[in-house]
Amino acid sequence: MLSYIAAAFRSPSPEEGVQQRPPRYTGEDTTPTSRREILGWYSYGIAAEVFAVCGVGSFLPLTLEQLARERGTLQTSRLPCLGSSAGNSTHDAENGQCVVPVFGLEINTASFAMYTFSLAVLIQALTLISFSALADYENNRKTLLMVFGFAGSLASMLFVFIAPPIFILGSILVVVGVTCLGSSFVVLNSYLPVLVANDPSLQNGNGAEMSSFDRDGGNSEWNAWGNDDADDDSLDGLQPSEQPQSTLEGGMGSNAPPSSSPELQLSTKISSRGIGLGYCAAVFVQIISIIMLITLSKTSLAKASPSLPMRFVLLLVGIWWGAFTLVTRNLLKTRPGPRLDSVSTKSARKFRAWLRLMGFAWKSLWKTVKVAIKLREVVIFLVAWFLLSDAIATVSGTAILFARTELKLSTPLVGLLSITATVSGMTGAFLWPHVSRYFGLQPNQTIILCIAMFELIPLYGLLAYIPFIKNWGVFGLQQPWEIFPLAIVHGVVSGGLASYCRSFFGLLIPPGNEAAFYALYAATDKGSSFIGPAIVGVLVDATGQVRSGFFFIAVLILLPIPLVWMVNADKGRREGLAMGETLGKSHGGPAEYAQEAEGLLARE
Repeated sequence: MLSYIAAAFRSPSPEEGVQQRPPRYTGEDTTPTSRREILGWYSYGIAAEVFAVCGVGSFLPLTLEQLARERGTLQTSRLPCLGSSAGNSTHDAENGQCVVPVFGLEINTASFAMYTFSLAVLIQALTLISFSALADYENNRKTLLMVFGFAGSLASMLFVFIAPPIFILGSILVVVGVTCLGSSFVVLNSYLPVLVANDPSLQNGNGAEMSSFDRDGGNSEWNAWGNDDADDDSLDGLQPSEQPQSTLEGGMGSNAPPSSSPELQLSTKISSRGIGLGYCAAVFVQIISIIMLITLSKTSLAKASPSLPMRFVLLLVGIWWGAFTLVTRNLLKTRPGPRLDSVSTKSARKFRAWLRLMGFAWKSLWKTVKVAIKLREVVIFLVAWFLLSDAIATVSGTAILFARTELKLSTPLVGLLSITATVSGMTGAFLWPHVSRYFGLQPNQTIILCIAMFELIPLYGLLAYIPFIKNWGVFGLQQPWEIFPLAIVHGVVSGGLASYCRSFFGLLIPPGNEAAFYALYAATDKGSSFIGPAIVGVLVDATGQVRSGFFFIAVLILLPIPLVWMVNADKGRREGLAMGETLGKSHGGPAEYAQEAEGLLARE
């Protein structure tokens, strides 16, 4: 493992004595990509992935719920939730649910966390679509990356000041942090094609040397990690060069012809190493966080406010995010894009140009939707992915709150649970290509197998509703230790689902329209992930138990299976090829979109 980390910090290729390629627009920086710049790109993954795993995946839901609990009362007796017989549970059989007033409504404390994350994901989806096009112009790429990075890290650090009386401000910080996290990764993605295009190995015509990294057909550990984005889909962005389709297709035993593009191989190499380093950093900080929580729990701080140790962890996570964002700021070049407005640089005109470009982003997405609905296999798969991505997000959030409130796991143990899921996710992305190839599974069959295994998680939790099993006091997630094997299942399955669904979708895309269709894929992912947590929140409000959400999750996971089975990859590929030719003849494909954007911006 250490050798992989060391290799990640070696420059992909030397840049000395390389002739710059011709610029594609006025002001383009075509200087060769350097070791320093690659390190800057890696640094942001190391920065933000820690917040994705340690913050969003672990301590943010717990902190929100705990802050609300410290302010909450039992619904029947009106006694404070803290110090009652309910403990960490959201429900007391004698005194009712632990509820907190929010805008005149009484909401279960666990539901409060679920509703907050639903709102955060919804706003994140709207922001991703609106700002994705802006990153390609002027100095916006680096400016937006820094703004999102520092704003997100500040939101995490400010949690240390969120006391129970102002717990509602914590939900605002979550929305800001989650939105900045997803948006910054999209901007980071926009750097990757630029770094690859200016890489010295490609300018020297030596790009073939990069194939040694992927010579095993996509079975290296780093390659597998590069296709796993279950926690926050951090590289599920809008750039076609980031989609290692040939690598995955080879691993899945399909008949798709492998791509030998040196640009694709180099992009996959840099991308996969970045994700691998991000996961390693997240596990490292998670271990530090557990040590910090154990230490602080023995002090008077934890007695004064049980949420304070977790808020100190979020302070650490925010400092880490901000510090490595600062490293990125110093190492990563600006790499400016075309000018937003060639007529004037007045702020009012530039603001109108920004608004036009945001409108263009939505218009481009709508154009892609109109093309996609003509492709039956694409439509079916996107509906399946809409349901499946929602299920993945819902299981993750529900599991953390269930472990805390129903199983009464201590905060350090919840952190250990997160580490278990993260490491299992990396293992799953590495393992599934071997499983698929060994059993000769088609891509959609592998996805269905993953979904079937995923279904075991809610079904196991529902076993506790069977009277004789409930009387045993074990099985059906009645004991804390039972959730750790399920965390392994969750990690292994979600790692496989993230990589296989993305690559399977790549088979159906009309050639030359990859960026637009992956934008639609990302919008479908984020656009659905707010529904499940909100519904689970309603169920928890109605029953007072997080376990009741397993009924909805069990149904939600099953819904995509018949849809995935219906998708015919061969037919979808033929339809995609035909549509690609039609689009190319009718309006010149993506080039027309770029020209239209430039026309909108210059119209003053």
